[in-house]
Amino acid sequence: MPPVFFRVQMKYSIILPVKNGGSLVKECVASILSQTLPDFNLIVVENASDDGTLEWLQSLNDGRISIHTTDKPLTIVENWGRIAGLKKNEFMTMIGHDDVLKPDYLAIMDQLIQKHPKASLYQTHFEYIDQLGKFIRNCLPMDEIQYGHEFLASHMTHSMDSMGSGYMMRSKDYDRLGGIPVHYPNLLYADYELWTRLSLISYKATSQQSSFLYRVHQSVSRTTNVIQYQEAFLKYIDFIADLMKSNDEVRGVVEKYGNTLLVYYCQSLSHRLLKTPKGQRSIKVKDFIEKCVDAARKLGIESQFKPKKVFKIEIARLIDNNSWSRYLFQTYKGIQ
Repeated sequence: MPPVFFRVQMKYSIILPVKNGGSLVKECVASILSQTLPDFNLIVVENASDDGTLEWLQSLNDGRISIHTTDKPLTIVENWGRIAGLKKNEFMTMIGHDDVLKPDYLAIMDQLIQKHPKASLYQTHFEYIDQLGKFIRNCLPMDEIQYGHEFLASHMTHSMDSMGSGYMMRSKDYDRLGGIPVHYPNLLYADYELWTRLSLISYKATSQQSSFLYRVHQSVSRTTNVIQYQEAFLKYIDFIADLMKSNDEVRGVVEKYGNTLLVYYCQSLSHRLLKTPKGQRSIKVKDFIEKCVDAARKLGIESQFKPKKVFKIEIARLIDNNSWSRYLFQTYKGIQ
């Protein structure tokens, strides 16, 4: 009787969405294929690159790599949206094509999962690098155990660095939640919703070791137009408001830190709007402030949110409300 061979199921899938990765994707892929723990495959979600990225990936001829192409260029939302429908191993992580894994990333994650088998989301500390790969700073320190409402509180208070790369989760949980929420313009805030929902299943476990490098550059968040950014932020508020209805701990976090979140983004997005030429936007600063007031009502913190008492918000409204002051401001900023 001939021998029967069984394919051993691998434990991890590293998922790499990419379009026109250039030289940076080569560094990223090299870091993935150099993992000291061999129990993984690399799933590339390739988005009609025209710079040779696809051809280079194919030339690697590595059995650990599977490449999912598309017949036509997709938006970033459409491309990342494909991940939920792909066959993946038990655990999965996603990485930006310009980020880099240290050789022991998977080994550290494997140890973390063994230590916290009941956690529903995993993370490690990491380092920021610039476009040339030079060290900028370490991420802010994170507790080893963090529950969903605590993760949300950290975002509201900006006391934790959270990026799209580096998180590990069970593939079945990712798929059950529908993958990364694709209703956010350019996926802004989509990862915050996903990480919060995953950590609410059980908790997030974090290794104190640094295992990857996050590259700071002209990211989608910096290049997205202000109207889409505002739309994404308000969708995130809707998510939090809906979550409050069924989670008392989340409600407590919002009552304590919701105003901090609203003030920060109302201020930053009002100034971003002020710096946008009038012909490139459909609303005034005062209109966005009113939307933030409505967001405060949804969160049940209307008595806390007082934008007129926040100098930088009020000055943005006053400047934008007068065509002459707006002209002087934008001329000074070199926007005209």
